[in-house]
Amino acid sequence: MASNDLVSVTIVTYNSGRFIKRCLESVLEQKYLNMEVVVVDNASTDGTVDILEQFADRCRIYYNDENVGFAAAQNQAIGLSHGEWVLTLNPDVLLLPNFIQALVDAGQVDPKVGSVCGKLLSIRATFDLPDKQLVDSTGIYFTPMLRHLDRGSQEVDNGHYLNFEYVFGATAAAALYRRSMIEDIAILGEFFDPDFFVYREDADVAWRAQLMGWRCIYTPLARGYHVRNVLPGNRRALPSVINMHSVKNRFLMRLKNMTPDLYRRNWPSIMARDFVVVGACILHEHGSLKAFWYLARNWKRVMEKRREIMKRRRAKDDYISSWFSYQPVSRPAPRPSARALARGRAARG
Repeated sequence: MASNDLVSVTIVTYNSGRFIKRCLESVLEQKYLNMEVVVVDNASTDGTVDILEQFADRCRIYYNDENVGFAAAQNQAIGLSHGEWVLTLNPDVLLLPNFIQALVDAGQVDPKVGSVCGKLLSIRATFDLPDKQLVDSTGIYFTPMLRHLDRGSQEVDNGHYLNFEYVFGATAAAALYRRSMIEDIAILGEFFDPDFFVYREDADVAWRAQLMGWRCIYTPLARGYHVRNVLPGNRRALPSVINMHSVKNRFLMRLKNMTPDLYRRNWPSIMARDFVVVGACILHEHGSLKAFWYLARNWKRVMEKRREIMKRRRAKDDYISSWFSYQPVSRPAPRPSARALARGRAARG
């Protein structure tokens, strides 16, 4: 693949009026010129539509009549796009001008790289920088409890995470996906699982991609900023519907992707976390009990997806289990060649 492949930037908006103008401006100011921008709005009511209309001459914008969820709307945007690479982007992300070029360059180093992530830093909802620069994400990792966390989250950015590395997966807030991987790992024609609606859908994709033999690479040369509202420590401040989806998707992701070997190796940790999650739902977070009813009602469809994933699984048990650790796991990855980086600079003009 060439260093100037078409990149499709896909953005889903839902009452994103505070962010979307700055986000789109940062996309359109990218030094990487061979790109298209596809925006799908999920029936916003806060003025987002008025802002999007200002970009109608530079972006392809589609308006849904109802909020179908992040996962389904991203699938819609991806289906409407044409790029060899797809950059899923949250509206509360700001990209530095070389972000896309750096991701594409990194994606060329290995044909089995299906996703690429960069270094996201935290920024306030006002898009002002905090007093101390904090890391938001340098990729996703999983613990033996099946918690998925962002590598480096809330650490002070002191110049670390400077190496090219293979990581488990990329946060969909700003993840570059290879089109051939999207097509290869789609289940029932869907890349992101619409049953997730919102939250954890990127971790589900990362797990499925690993099972099917794809890799994710982190490049320190792609930098951006992200306003993150969902953190492990602020659950009580979140809307009850988000917490319900979080619980539902924890178990949904496992039902689809968990192998018997991984469970055998980690069942004490998994059961301990399950006890905490279920107990909290029963004692405090009653609205999240709907998650278990959803799983019961849709059991047949979930099992159909699991059978399809397991049938197409390529990765061995030892490899998959090696990624589940209480400390973030990463592996050295090759740096793009000087020639590739030079081609990227030439393509930017």
